[in-house]
Amino acid sequence: MTTATLHGDPFVHPALVYRDDLEYVQEMTRFVSDGVAAGEPVAVAVPARRLELVREAMGPLGAGVRWIDMERAGRNPGRIIPTVLRAFADDHRDVHVRIIGEPVWAGRTEAEYPACVQHEALINRAFAGRDVTILCPYDARALAQGVIADAHATHPVVIGAGRQCVSSAYDPDGVLARFNRVLSHPPAAATVAFDAELLPVARDFALAEARGLGMTAVRLHDLNLVVSELTTNSVVHGGGSGTLRLWAEGEQIVCETRDGGRIGDPLAGRHPVRPDQIGGRGLFLVNFLSDLVRVHTDAAGTTVRSYIGRA
Repeated sequence: MTTATLHGDPFVHPALVYRDDLEYVQEMTRFVSDGVAAGEPVAVAVPARRLELVREAMGPLGAGVRWIDMERAGRNPGRIIPTVLRAFADDHRDVHVRIIGEPVWAGRTEAEYPACVQHEALINRAFAGRDVTILCPYDARALAQGVIADAHATHPVVIGAGRQCVSSAYDPDGVLARFNRVLSHPPAAATVAFDAELLPVARDFALAEARGLGMTAVRLHDLNLVVSELTTNSVVHGGGSGTLRLWAEGEQIVCETRDGGRIGDPLAGRHPVRPDQIGGRGLFLVNFLSDLVRVHTDAAGTTVRSYIGRA
């Protein structure tokens, strides 16, 4: 598999549109084997069943590959860049790195999908200038045509049916604008306004509501941290006050903050955090603890919505 670059950028981000398991395994093992033969670090982050297909096909040659179950590590698309892709690439800064990352699969929910597309678009910003290749597979059998079209918009190169071509639809900034969607008004939700003095009140309010909705103690701990970070961000960066809402959706508790601030950095929350870093951890921690995070930001303000399982 060749991996052409665009405009001299050493970063390569192809999408593989595959049509059956045979094509999937052939292309994946070729990509991994080429990296192993060249002495390059290789990571494979795909859903569990596909992970086993590739690992079995590689046999002993895959001993040095890092195998990652994307259904677990990438449950929230917002944490894939810092904790999967950058974590691996940053461990190997002095050599070319190969990564397979499959963030979109049949079974992703309607709420999750926009975050997946934003993730794919943001990879191009996060790795610009880096000597890294990230190959992203898409199952043409199971995914809607609109999903495949979005893959063409978020990847400068598309591979399929044994051919590689430059995508004429490539427009990651356009994708980010298109998926920066106003979040639908929540259903009947418990609501509280807060400012700097009322941060403890907002946190206690959220915990009491979530406890009443059946959230377990472990997840209540996660919710406590998420609410603390989101409300503090609103006070510090969002004009000094905001509104917190909380409700249940299926097996998840959703908490949402709205404030008058605007997020200027599209990669906010996706930058890796250094152990010695002071500040700047808020949205990273929210992404790390949540099962899904959705964000809408414009001149009128910012809404951040965190989904956390009850158990």
